[in-house]
Amino acid sequence: MKNPGKSIIAACIALVVGGLALGQEADACTRFVYHGADGQVITGRSMDYKVDTDTHLWIFPRGMKRNGEAGPRSLEWTSRYGSVIAGAYDFSTTDGMNEAGLVANILWLAESEYPERDSGKPGLSIAAWAQYMLDSFASVDEAVKALSSEPFTLVTDSAPGEQRLATLHLSLSDASGDSAIIEYIKGRQVIHHSRDYQVMTNSPVFEEQLALDKYWQAIGGTVMLPGTNRAADRFARASFYVNALPRSEDPVEAIASAFSVIRNVSVPYGITTPDQPNIASTRWRTVADHKRRLYFFESALAPNVFWVDLKKIDFSAQTGKTRRLDLGRFQRTIHSGEASAQFKETAPFRFLGI
Repeated sequence: MKNPGKSIIAACIALVVGGLALGQEADACTRFVYHGADGQVITGRSMDYKVDTDTHLWIFPRGMKRNGEAGPRSLEWTSRYGSVIAGAYDFSTTDGMNEAGLVANILWLAESEYPERDSGKPGLSIAAWAQYMLDSFASVDEAVKALSSEPFTLVTDSAPGEQRLATLHLSLSDASGDSAIIEYIKGRQVIHHSRDYQVMTNSPVFEEQLALDKYWQAIGGTVMLPGTNRAADRFARASFYVNALPRSEDPVEAIASAFSVIRNVSVPYGITTPDQPNIASTRWRTVADHKRRLYFFESALAPNVFWVDLKKIDFSAQTGKTRRLDLGRFQRTIHSGEASAQFKETAPFRFLGI
C-alpha cells in the first residue's frame, strides 16, 4: 500500500457518503451524554418524526405487574424502579428516567433486523423495550450483564399507520456516566458498552457511526462541521459540541449547555425536504439530569421548558400511583416550572401488542 493514510481517509469519506445516503431512509433523532464537573451527567435527546406521536408524560411506581404483549409466552416482570417517561400514542415508552438515574432512549434505525421467534424464549414487544429497562435496572452495567444472556426475543410490528416495521435501537445511560447502545443487526443483538459512547443518531449502524466520528475528529470541529439534518451530520455536530462544552460546576449552566447542544442538532419545525421525505422536524426534546434526578421537557410548539423532580414523587409500590401529564395535541399545552404536582392519576396504558 503506497499511502495508507490516504486510504484510511478515503474509506472514511466513503463511510460518510454511505451514511448520508442511509440517513435519508430514517426518521431523525439525536441523543448524547454530557460528562460535566463534580460528577454531573446529563443526557439529552430530540424526537424527530414526520407525524405527531401523541406524546404525554407518565409516572409509573414500583411494583407494577408487566406483560411483554407479544402473544403466547410473553415476558412477564414486576417493576423494581419507578420512572417518569415520555410515551407514544399511550401504548409505548420512547424515553424516560427511573428513580435510580437510569435513562433509556428509543431512536429509529432503518437497518434493524430482529430475530425469528423460534428460540423458545419469552417475547417482548418493542413498544415495551425501553420500559422493561427502566423497570428492571439501576445501572447500564447491570442491564448489559442481564442482556448478555438474551433473556427475551424482541418482537416488532408495523409502525402505527404505516406499512413499514418499527425498526428501533435503544440507548442507556446512568448516573455514573456509563453508556450502552443496543441494536439488532441481521437478527442478532449487538451491544456497544462504554462510557465513551456518548452520541447516537440513526443510520448508519453504530459501529459505522464510530468510524464517522473518527473522521470528523481528525478534521477538527473548529475547522469545519457538517451542517445538514442528516443523521451522520447530526452525529458529528453532537459529538464535537458535547465534548467542547465548558465543565461548569453550576448545574443550571450545565443544563443550559445541554439544551444548547440538543437544539443545535434539532431539525427546524415545519421544514420539508422534497427529495428526502423522511427527514423530519423535531417535535420535542428532553434533558435528563442524572445526579439531581430532574427530567426536563421542551415542546417545539410550547414556549416553556418545564421539568419533573423525581425526588418529589412517591414511587412506592404501596402508595405510589400511575399518573399522566396531558401535553395536549402536538404537545401544545403550556406547562412551566416543576410539574410533578400537575400529573393526574390515570389507569396505566397497555403496551401495543403483537
